[in-house]
Amino acid sequence: MKAIVYTSYGPPDVLHLTEIEKPAPKDNEILIRVFAVPVSFGDVLARKFNTVSPRNFSMPALLWLPSRLAFGIRKPRKPVLGSEFAGEVEAVGAAVTRFKPGDRVFGYRGASFGAYAEYLCMSETGTVTPMPANMTYEEAATIPYGALTAGNLLKKVNIRPGQKVLINGASGGIGSAAVQFAKHAGAEVTGICSTPRVDLVKALGADHVIDYTREDFTQNGETYDLIFDILNKSSFACCKDSLTPNGRYLLASFKMKQIFQMLRTSITGGKKVICALSVENQADLERVKTLVEEGAIKAVIDRCYPLEQAAEAHRYVEAGGKTGSVVLTVTPSA
Repeated sequence: MKAIVYTSYGPPDVLHLTEIEKPAPKDNEILIRVFAVPVSFGDVLARKFNTVSPRNFSMPALLWLPSRLAFGIRKPRKPVLGSEFAGEVEAVGAAVTRFKPGDRVFGYRGASFGAYAEYLCMSETGTVTPMPANMTYEEAATIPYGALTAGNLLKKVNIRPGQKVLINGASGGIGSAAVQFAKHAGAEVTGICSTPRVDLVKALGADHVIDYTREDFTQNGETYDLIFDILNKSSFACCKDSLTPNGRYLLASFKMKQIFQMLRTSITGGKKVICALSVENQADLERVKTLVEEGAIKAVIDRCYPLEQAAEAHRYVEAGGKTGSVVLTVTPSA
């Protein structure tokens, strides 16, 4: 089967199309014919992980070495990128009962990657489920990571109707899902993004959108019950005055400093820092599917590239101008 492979770290040009062995499903696995896979932040990060130092690693430095070992010290240990996908079940293992050939599915592979290919295998109990009936393959492929992560993290804060929620980084995969989850929960949502993405965040349902290149939300006098900082772009010190007396500062990406702040604020009461990791499962993805079919979550696609143009797609994503998801489409080999 054809796949996009990288055997060394580096710029987008390290990605190349090649033939690799088609996987065969084990007794508890399903073989999925991949039709669409997005170019995610994680894909770009993995491709150049050799340049990621403990200082600029997005999580506590003590997790850097295990991550570097998992990705590969000198060269990538997992040469096929792609953590999200949408496709069709082609075959099932002897013990599989939940899926059958022909089922349209979408899913998330996390750090296992492997979706930049014509086929992949997953356990029937993995993070895979029938895809939303009201989405195309391209749309469904963009949903799992952002929606699973945002949904799991927002469970930690139990948003209530009428609360004021600010999403700092509202146009990315996690942020765009967070805007929609918060609106679904009945919150008044403010999204922070750059100028080119203001219309996107408005289209996602945000009640207010602040262009961070023109306005500093910490200086406008508004207060929020929740500030969700996606990429740790601000700080608790900067945001503290923008929180209500019992407001919460939720981080999707954090360092040891924020963990210590969380421990301290959990004791002192009042405004709290919350650091959390997202652990995804099939039940969470099924909930996401239901919300998509109810119209609470939608996908926004910037553009699509054929799988063969993965390097060009990565270049476009790294240029920083995308408004929505960038998707690779997979067509069958001749």
